[in-house]
Amino acid sequence: MKRADIVELFTRLRELDPHPTTELEYRTPFELLVAVVLSAQATDVGVNKATRKLYPKANTPQAILALGEEGLKRYIGTIGLYNAKARNVIALCRILVEQHDGEVPRTREALEALPGVGRKTANVVLNTAFGEPTIAVDTHIFRVSNRTGLAPGKDVRAVEEKLEKVVPAEFKKDAHHWLILHGRYVCKARKPACPVCPIRDLCKYKHKTPPA
Repeated sequence: MKRADIVELFTRLRELDPHPTTELEYRTPFELLVAVVLSAQATDVGVNKATRKLYPKANTPQAILALGEEGLKRYIGTIGLYNAKARNVIALCRILVEQHDGEVPRTREALEALPGVGRKTANVVLNTAFGEPTIAVDTHIFRVSNRTGLAPGKDVRAVEEKLEKVVPAEFKKDAHHWLILHGRYVCKARKPACPVCPIRDLCKYKHKTPPA
């Protein structure tokens, strides 16, 4: 995709949603970190239902450690893979208390050293909690980047590296959220809503959905 088209693409997405953010509900970096860990292979809606019950009772590493693994499971049992996620959350809470004074670290290296936290989760926390211009590539961003021709790549790391190069600096902080929301609600996996897509004319996808 040409640079002028990339600028136009993000300009349109920004006009439609000037201040995009995650659909996960959180008030602190720690709440966001836990929510993102819980969201792996789960919906934001499902995670929010669980954290609305969990966070009023325990929303710090110390408080979740006090719940214990079994106590935590009672709150997150409706989320997929909750057994493994409970183990990871308890383990990361212990590391936060022992090594970071109970605070969420602000470096990728320290975040990725936490159980259950990979590159994508670290990027989400760095971007959403701390305002870093990182782009976390999930299935939605991977699909949109390849379909549109914005940043084609064979795997998520290749797409992330391409996005880092092609997204203009003025859009980089919010690009992550614009692309996720576009993929979630417009450029959907099974049947993209091409007729109402705001960037249809810029998109290189060869199999656009025709008007009804």
